[in-house]
Amino acid sequence: MSVVESSKDTGKGTGENIASAASRLRRTAWYQQPRFTRLWAMVALGVLLALVTGEQGTTRDIFFSVKGSLTGLNLWICLAVTIGIWALREFAAEPIKSSVAAVKSTVSGPAGTVQDRLRADARLRWGLIVGGLVLALWLPSTLARTWQTVLVDQIAIFALLAIGLNVVIGWAGLLDLGFFAFFAVGAYSTAYWTGRLPVEPPVVLNNFWVIPIAVVTCLITGVLLGAPTLRLRGDYLAIVTLGFHEIIYLVAKNADGLTGGPQGARLIPDFSFSFGGIEYEWSIDPLPYWYLLVFFIVLVIVLFSRLEHSRVGRAWTAIREDEIAAAANGVDTVKFKLMAFAIGASTSGVAGVIFTSKYGYINPEVFPLLQSILILAYVIFGGMGSIPGVLMGAALLVWLPEALKDYVDPADRYMYLGALLVIMMIYRPQGIWPSRRRQRELTMAGEGVGDADAMSEPAGGKA
Repeated sequence: MSVVESSKDTGKGTGENIASAASRLRRTAWYQQPRFTRLWAMVALGVLLALVTGEQGTTRDIFFSVKGSLTGLNLWICLAVTIGIWALREFAAEPIKSSVAAVKSTVSGPAGTVQDRLRADARLRWGLIVGGLVLALWLPSTLARTWQTVLVDQIAIFALLAIGLNVVIGWAGLLDLGFFAFFAVGAYSTAYWTGRLPVEPPVVLNNFWVIPIAVVTCLITGVLLGAPTLRLRGDYLAIVTLGFHEIIYLVAKNADGLTGGPQGARLIPDFSFSFGGIEYEWSIDPLPYWYLLVFFIVLVIVLFSRLEHSRVGRAWTAIREDEIAAAANGVDTVKFKLMAFAIGASTSGVAGVIFTSKYGYINPEVFPLLQSILILAYVIFGGMGSIPGVLMGAALLVWLPEALKDYVDPADRYMYLGALLVIMMIYRPQGIWPSRRRQRELTMAGEGVGDADAMSEPAGGKA
């Protein structure tokens, strides 16, 4: 065959491929195109929002809430909001992106995005860190007592837990739906070593001494969870961790002679210390617990940041990207997955001790499965693999239900949270402050290049 004939055949084949692709595109119904698929999702979200914000149901008429919510002005307001968001995203995205890019270029200069500028400029980064730490220490003292309690009991505690879960999910790529069980282990360790359980400890310890013991206990528990589940991935691993949470919950509820059963443990002492003639005891005031939590959060961030860029952190990244390829290149996947479970669980020990000491009592109902799901949502919403993102996600999603407390029925608060998560996953799946690697993976996934997301790898491995 001559070169001319070969080129003709090649051109003909290319033309046929283009024509075939155009034909397939024409055969795709207009309502199946991605743009309109997103529209249907936002319409459904608007209807759901109308039901959430509409009339409350009654026992006399089971359809009273549906009729009242879907026949008034509230439905059209909710649809206008959700469809407006869709229209902005689909038709005004480019002008908005151009404006945002212009603002970013003005703020960050030639270094790129604000995140890139922070990573490149050490002085700016340290300035923001110091400023944020000063703000964290000063601002709570100006807040009302209610918000101080929210900062300690929810935001700080869950931020500490989210940092630990970020190791498992964000760095190692292991889907864990039972992470809150480690928090229960830390809490019951506190009750045991302070002598408040039916089983007497060998020696009663001060709460500060309980912290390292609780951390070690959570480390061992993480290893016990990881050891039999090392061959599992994806959904199968998630189901096992879900079962692990239920096992811990049921043991705490039914082992009366060990955990106190449904009654739990009471009269757990507060933190206190006595050194060099200086004595201090924590009381019901939330601010001392806030300062204690800030100290441990900063300590954990420093240690985990060093760990992320170490040999261990690089091994976790390799496992998350492709476990088979990592093993083929000499990474001991068994060891490093066990380390991820154990190290991620360690923060739960600290959080469990502080939470239990502040409240003075615990029972199995303090550790529902919903809390494990919420911590996972905080990590994904903030940005998997990014410590600043995880902190932002935990703070925002914990603050939102509390901010809605005076305006929304308690049964409906988490519906707003769910709606926010739906919108976030549609339009910014990488999270508020994503890690560079995660952002690059999702960009590649959108372009159809590579797997891009190790979390979506099938349980049996890649084909």
